[in-house]
Amino acid sequence: MDLKKLTAELEAKNPGQPLYIQAAKEVLETIVDFVNENPKYDKYAIVERILEPERIIKFKVTWVDDKGQIQVNRGYRVQHNMAIGPYKGGIRFHPTVTEDTMKFLAFEQTFKNSLTTLPMGGGKGGSDFDPKGKSEGEVMRFCQSFMTELQKYIGADTDVPAGDIGVGGREIGFMYGQYKRLRGEHVGVLTGKGLEWGGSLVRPEATGFGAVYFLEGMLATKKDQLKGKRVVISGFGNVAWGTALKLAELGAKLVAISGPDGYILDEEGITTPEKIAYMDELNATRNNVVAPFADKFKSAKFFAGEKSWVVPCDIAMTCAIQNELDGKYAELLVKNGVQYVVEVSNMGCTADAVAVLQNANVNFAPGKAANAGGVATSGLEMSQNAMHLSWTAKEVDEKLHGIMNSIHDNCVKHGTEKNGYINYVKGANIAGFIKVAEAMIAQGVAY
Repeated sequence: MDLKKLTAELEAKNPGQPLYIQAAKEVLETIVDFVNENPKYDKYAIVERILEPERIIKFKVTWVDDKGQIQVNRGYRVQHNMAIGPYKGGIRFHPTVTEDTMKFLAFEQTFKNSLTTLPMGGGKGGSDFDPKGKSEGEVMRFCQSFMTELQKYIGADTDVPAGDIGVGGREIGFMYGQYKRLRGEHVGVLTGKGLEWGGSLVRPEATGFGAVYFLEGMLATKKDQLKGKRVVISGFGNVAWGTALKLAELGAKLVAISGPDGYILDEEGITTPEKIAYMDELNATRNNVVAPFADKFKSAKFFAGEKSWVVPCDIAMTCAIQNELDGKYAELLVKNGVQYVVEVSNMGCTADAVAVLQNANVNFAPGKAANAGGVATSGLEMSQNAMHLSWTAKEVDEKLHGIMNSIHDNCVKHGTEKNGYINYVKGANIAGFIKVAEAMIAQGVAY
């Protein structure tokens, strides 16, 4: 594997797509030695094949707003790799959605899904539609129009989307209703469904729960424990809410959350059921601001226009969006004594931030490993749908915990360096690569 040549080709083939290039380069740089030690991967051109999505679907979404005006958005579905199972990955409704965003997320999803050990390939979809400020009727009409196009390319054994930023239970319901209406079948084609019609218990909390379980594994390798640790997170949405729930349950002290308007500092801890429930309430209002938290709780203070990474902590967890923690903030976290940084959002740290953290020997977990709990539980929902049954919350949570422990152990296996430092990025990328690569070799090359 010629890293320099592959990187040059990657950049030439994907102009104007910095996110995809960033995600792909991270993987290339961490698997190069492993691939070169195993010539069969070069023989079958596995790396070159993984770098190319199997299919990119791009479509127009037209819908009518409450004023009777016709609106036009773009829809996407990137089906990246199907070697180990049906394409699986969320749908994101957000103004920042582009083909580049979808390609990077689908690429990451391929490795993440491989790490779960469940039979799921990698895909991702979405639209530049912004549900913020829209009426329920407008959201419904958009979702129906979006699914009218998307349903041509998905199926329970082909491609099973889930929710993501801007797509919660309401949006999944509208899309599933349209799929069922058009196809005349009630099957597990979407995950994140309502409990009354095929959804799984623990799914809303799963990404946050899984990340904390992964963090527990990191702490255990250092003979450390979560109880009493001072934690700072970004975001206050569904992922942050699930993370806060599990942190509180396990005795950590969450002191800061953030939104696009600034961050909240609560030295008493965001640990009570009332405070965590209000995080969920803020998310549900879709106003996308965190400032009201300080109005409701006297112990909380709001700091406008700044990120929560300025707050000294033992543990920092990104729970909002890609590249939300850059090199400058990483240096500040290191200076303030951070011991563990966990990406709960997809590629939550910039490349230079990761370098800063690793150079300082901070224990760093990449999103494709740490945030796999969401898709793992979606996979468990698929299994329940296929068997026409439902598991208890305890059963789902136990399976989720087992999956996250397995992911952590695989990262340690492939990422422990000679000096004892665990390079979780390297470990996750190699472990995820092996399963996909072996499946691709076994299935041959189409002529």
